[in-house]
Amino acid sequence: MVLKRKNKNKSRKKKSRKSKAIASTAPIVPSKEFMNREVGWLNFNFRVLNEAKDARNPLLERLRFLSIASSNLDEFVMKRIGRLKKQEAFNLNIRSKDGLSAPQQLSEIRNHLILMIASLAETFIGLSSALAKEKISLVKWKDLSENEKSYVRGFYLKNVFPVLTPLSVDLGHPFPFISNLSTSLGVTLKHPEHEERLFARVKIPKVLPQWIRVDQGEYKFISLIDVIVANIKDLFPLMEVLNAMPFRLTRNAELEKNEDEAEDLLEHIEEELRQRRFAEVVRLEHGPKPDMWMLQFLMDELELSHEDVYEHPGLLDYTDLNVITDVPRADLKYRNYVPVVPGPFLDDSQSLFMTIRQQDLLLHHPYESFRHTVERFVKEAVLDPKVLAIKMTLYRTGDNSPFVKALIRAAEEGKQVVCLVELKARFDEERNIYWAQALENAGVHVVYGVVGLKTHAKTILVVRQEVEGLKCYAHIGTGNYNSVTSRLYSDFGLLTSREDITSELVEFFHYLTGRSLKNSYQNLLIAPINMASKFNILIERESELAKQGKPSQIIAKFNNMDDVDITRALYKASQNGTQISLIVRGFCCLKPGIPGMSDNIKVISIIGRFLEHSRVFYFRNGAMDPLDGEFFIGSADWMYRNLQTRVEAVIPIVDRASKEKLWEVLQMALNDGRQAWEMNGDGKYVQRKTSELGIHDQLMMLTKQRQAPVEEPTKKEP
Repeated sequence: MVLKRKNKNKSRKKKSRKSKAIASTAPIVPSKEFMNREVGWLNFNFRVLNEAKDARNPLLERLRFLSIASSNLDEFVMKRIGRLKKQEAFNLNIRSKDGLSAPQQLSEIRNHLILMIASLAETFIGLSSALAKEKISLVKWKDLSENEKSYVRGFYLKNVFPVLTPLSVDLGHPFPFISNLSTSLGVTLKHPEHEERLFARVKIPKVLPQWIRVDQGEYKFISLIDVIVANIKDLFPLMEVLNAMPFRLTRNAELEKNEDEAEDLLEHIEEELRQRRFAEVVRLEHGPKPDMWMLQFLMDELELSHEDVYEHPGLLDYTDLNVITDVPRADLKYRNYVPVVPGPFLDDSQSLFMTIRQQDLLLHHPYESFRHTVERFVKEAVLDPKVLAIKMTLYRTGDNSPFVKALIRAAEEGKQVVCLVELKARFDEERNIYWAQALENAGVHVVYGVVGLKTHAKTILVVRQEVEGLKCYAHIGTGNYNSVTSRLYSDFGLLTSREDITSELVEFFHYLTGRSLKNSYQNLLIAPINMASKFNILIERESELAKQGKPSQIIAKFNNMDDVDITRALYKASQNGTQISLIVRGFCCLKPGIPGMSDNIKVISIIGRFLEHSRVFYFRNGAMDPLDGEFFIGSADWMYRNLQTRVEAVIPIVDRASKEKLWEVLQMALNDGRQAWEMNGDGKYVQRKTSELGIHDQLMMLTKQRQAPVEEPTKKEP
């Protein structure tokens, strides 16, 4: 008897596949003004992957970059392909900024993904060979000696076999639920007395090490998948095992959100997390030389077309390589860097509030210590009896957060404590729900922000009772209040007591917690209130100054760029003679260097040891001395979502010392000859190779020269 299973949606799926094939063959006409966002992001990930290929980087760090590129790609597929597939399924006539339909973008994405998968595998093979020369071996089962096989099999029987759960599919056993990004073994079976084939699934448990050390005297590792495949018959006694194929599913992370109709935002996000677990599959990955019967079986059960399936010549998941990157070989890693404690923070006996009253303090992480500056600011506020209130925004804070602990203690001390927790921070929802509930249980006033908007601003406000009355102190940053990423991400933050800033921050928190409709901010740039219009005014001013023959220059540094209005304003400024330099780490939809449109615009991307995360904006404003121009830092990129659908905060930097610090970093980035990539008008990037010392190494050296490190080294997080 041949097993037959119903598939209710098969005919509907076939129709959509046919329409997809027709739509995706339509010719793609390049946009004159804009690059495609999705292709731009994939090009960014190729730059990350290049760090894994670059022999100038330490070997184990190259392996870590391979893992990062793999993780980035998974997130991209969950977020971007899921959204485009929705548009395609509902025949929505939504086009990208460069004019492409959803099917056209999916076709372009697939072409790039195939290239990237091949490049990941090629890079892994090269790194494996280089590791072997350093006595770190990644081996296959067939490469093991008989003694090694005996040892690994003993480990398998004791530590792996009892954990495994084979799930067969037949009339009495439905096709199992397969979770997002979990790796499985598909097994084709045959009963000795029957001809029909059967399918079984074995989940590769993440609770076990994904690479098993073969010999405790050597750094020799074998993949857990290889070990299970080599011993697969133990799971199916007396059955014929015809084939075993590793595969992995990716599910859509873009779910429908009816937040405006939700009575309780917390319950809404919790339900969304439950739904995400069962979201539709948008990608099926499998190992080389697939069992075609099994592959077709999976495609039918999961209702996938061939466009959703990707064959991997290498590993399915390179993020599991962390056990290898953690091998204690300091000679194959970056030299340990200890963040410096800035001079004004060295005296623990002096109140930090008195120091901030004397001057603004611009901090640059990870070069300068986050723990001895920002964390200290909050801890002092908690312990100071003169502090009456602490208000803070939390977007991503990480596990075991010192900020959450500090806020809980402040509430217990009787202070007025307000914390905005952004429940919609993608992929951090569960962690943020946990912290929100912990804060509420301790008596902290927890709010979830403005309905319909993500709150992405990085702000802390401290209200202190002083002799002359209430005095406010603030921190405004470009990065999250996360102690782990503060050592890995490059960010700026300002500690200030300037009344023109803090008085508006008081109003800003009223907007976040009490639905204030204030729209007359004079100093702060707040999205979605006045930020977009203010940036456009500043760009237009530079454009007019250029027409008048006065010094006109714009430098902007951020993560990504796609805003149409700002792009067109920059094109106009360029045509009038404004010199424009954009330092954009990720994707940039603007086209630089196009004759007659963007001749005076240059775009570079900095990729390296630290993730470039800071947002800095500079407008020369006709000044002969560049330091007399206007500087801003904050949380927003020049993207539509940041300017229109998120709550963001950007502040002006006015003191000379802070301006000098920002100018120095911007110039180092623009002149970098090691980590910088220059973008061409066709969207392709060319890496500069004029120096062996990149901006990250330069800043580490420079910061240490100016102030000896005091912070104790901690174990580097993966």
